Amino acid sequence: MKINRRLVLLVTVPLVVAVTFAVLALAPATQQALQANRLTAMVDVASSVSELTHHLQRERASATALVSTQGDTDAFRESSNATDKSVAKFRSQRDSLSSVPGNAQRALDRIDQFIEELPSLRAQVRSGGSTVTALTFGYRIVIADLIDYRDGIAQADGVDSDVADQIRAAAALSRASEHIGQQQVAVMRAQATGGFTQASKRTFDATRLGYTEATGVLFDLGPQQWRTWLERTLSGPKALEARRLEDEVSRTAADQELTVKPEEWQKASTDRLDLLRSVESRIDSSVLNTVTETRTTLAWLAGGEVTLVLLTLISAVVVAIRLGRVMIRRLRDLRNAAHEVAHTGLPRVMTDLSQPGALSGATPEQVAERSGNPVKTTGLDEIGEVGEAFNAVHHEAVRLAAQQAHIHEQFAETLVGVARRGAQLTTVMVSELDAVQRDEADPERMKILFALDHLAIRMERNTNNLLVLGGYGHGRVRSADISCSTVIVAAAQQIERFDRVSLGVIESGIGIAARVVHDVAHILAELLDNATRFSPPDKQVGVAVWRLWDRAVVQIVDEGVGITAERRATLNKGLLEPKSGIGDVRSMGLHVVARLAARHGIVVELRDSSGPGTIAEVTLPANVLAPAPKETAPPVQGGPGERPGVRYEAPRPITAPGNIGRRKTTGAGDYSPAGAGAADGSNGSQGSQGSNGSTDSRSSGSDTKGNPQGDERERANKPSQHPVHAEPVPRIAGVSSSGLPLRQRNTPQQWPKLGKGRDGADQRSGAAPKSPRRRDSRQVSDVLAAYAQGINRSTSHRGRSATDDDTQRSKK
Repeated sequence: MKINRRLVLLVTVPLVVAVTFAVLALAPATQQALQANRLTAMVDVASSVSELTHHLQRERASATALVSTQGDTDAFRESSNATDKSVAKFRSQRDSLSSVPGNAQRALDRIDQFIEELPSLRAQVRSGGSTVTALTFGYRIVIADLIDYRDGIAQADGVDSDVADQIRAAAALSRASEHIGQQQVAVMRAQATGGFTQASKRTFDATRLGYTEATGVLFDLGPQQWRTWLERTLSGPKALEARRLEDEVSRTAADQELTVKPEEWQKASTDRLDLLRSVESRIDSSVLNTVTETRTTLAWLAGGEVTLVLLTLISAVVVAIRLGRVMIRRLRDLRNAAHEVAHTGLPRVMTDLSQPGALSGATPEQVAERSGNPVKTTGLDEIGEVGEAFNAVHHEAVRLAAQQAHIHEQFAETLVGVARRGAQLTTVMVSELDAVQRDEADPERMKILFALDHLAIRMERNTNNLLVLGGYGHGRVRSADISCSTVIVAAAQQIERFDRVSLGVIESGIGIAARVVHDVAHILAELLDNATRFSPPDKQVGVAVWRLWDRAVVQIVDEGVGITAERRATLNKGLLEPKSGIGDVRSMGLHVVARLAARHGIVVELRDSSGPGTIAEVTLPANVLAPAPKETAPPVQGGPGERPGVRYEAPRPITAPGNIGRRKTTGAGDYSPAGAGAADGSNGSQGSQGSNGSTDSRSSGSDTKGNPQGDERERANKPSQHPVHAEPVPRIAGVSSSGLPLRQRNTPQQWPKLGKGRDGADQRSGAAPKSPRRRDSRQVSDVLAAYAQGINRSTSHRGRSATDDDTQRSKK
């Protein structure tokens, strides 16, 4: 049987049964039961309303006696407390009402308003600030609203006519009781003023007439039994005494003093109200019993119909369960398999395929076949077809993921191939430049050769970037550890604006392990290049290094445009979690730094600076550090804030690559930072050793010995735009107690001009005295000038392109 037939059978039978019985029986019976329940709640509230009315009448009498000096405060306080209890009971029952007719609801709203104003009315009574007329009028209004509520519930929906008549009859009795209460107050006011006025006499007569009319309504609408209750109750001695006093008062004309004493009248009228209240309570109980019985009858009728419908529905459900048990089980298996694939299986396959070498030579189709079919629920019906379709979707998703992984590997291999070929071409170009520079003496051509040699260093760094993105590293590993300052110098000489990098306070004794020297230098080179690109050309980029417990911290501080907080958070997230993809060219530097840092557990973070610019902080873990070789540079003495027992290297600028004309590369991905030997205090003719123990050597390209003459040619004495600087004025005032460098404020760094040696020859940092042949002083000056101008040309005459932006920043 097809799934659609089963669904039709499961839905149609219960639906037809439910709709048929609901329309024919449940709706009318349930509606009547609900209406009876609401009416019972309203009648129950009416009983508390009757009680509240009685207590308000007594409180009104006590307040009138107190204001007219016929009573005391104790009686008023006692009546007020009784009223408060009735109010609390009324409010608790009122909250249970769900639906009230319009007239009754408006009466309830006015009653709530009066209850809120009742404390202020009582305060006026106690202070004597209210007249008897205003006082009695306030109580009269709320009592009228209470009686209107009792009369209004007879207009509720679904109320039987007999029940409605009984409700109106009970309200008529409450109205009769109110007429007696008004009569009581009218006589008390007349006694206080010395007799009736024409108006108060008419009020008294109106109360007698109103009482007669109200009792007549009760006799007409109510059962005969209620009339009997009232007549028997009012035939006692208390009622007769009250009637006698009423007749005596009625015979008193206006402007005549009443002969009835106030105490006698108050007691007799109060007793009469209590008698009426007892009858009213019995009538309220009778009405409540009537509506409760009606509600019970309707509830049983509705319950029986509901039970019949439920039995029918249960029968239909049993049939549906027997027919749909197998289908439900198969659907459940299909759901569980789909959840397992969506939340566990497929993400695990995608993670495995994102790893390098995940395919292991297999084709995407083979990988998809090996993943298998996650859904075992198959068959000829629609459920089986859904399972087969889900398996097909899973197979195609795995195949596409494997295909993307294959394309990624091919692209990575292409990058590595291009990088290696570029490295080979760079090696050939450097070798040719070395050969030409050995015997070249013309300053103009030397300037071009030096520019090309410096450009080759930067080309090699970009080549290494491609190797890292392709999943490879440097081809060489050093055999000896070197100091951190040497690595920083080597990194700075790989960027375009190396002359803007200034070494700040560098704690001595911090070395970099040989196996990670090239990667650390590469990370710092990318960060330094980014700092110099996005900072003003006349500002220096400072580098400071200090030890923090078992780690070391390298800070690169620039004074550029800075980065917004949102952009900085995005970049830091990329540095912390490198992506497995190649990424776009515009953020190549970010990908390279993140991947190299992840290999060795290095933490790179961009932080906001207190001034303009950004701080790039590189935290080197213990496995990257090593004891530094002994340094010959003297420590900085006497700086404020220095930590005792800690030596710091003297701040100095980054000089031009001293051996830029003599680089030797061994293959793709290998590099020897220019001037590395000079930076760590070794002879300028010595370089860094490779993995095979060979030594890369450089010569300065010119002999530094000679005698400069006063009549040297103008072009030999012409200064370059980026001169090679000697020692700068230190920008570090000292070190704080936590080991952080303290910058000297308002003291711009001064960079001395190129000095001269003892023998009068021009000198530069890291230059070697070794030369292939002797030159006179004029040749030396020409070569040095050409070298500086060549560096200037390599950095100044190359247009910047958007694709060379290694680590992108957003301007604030």
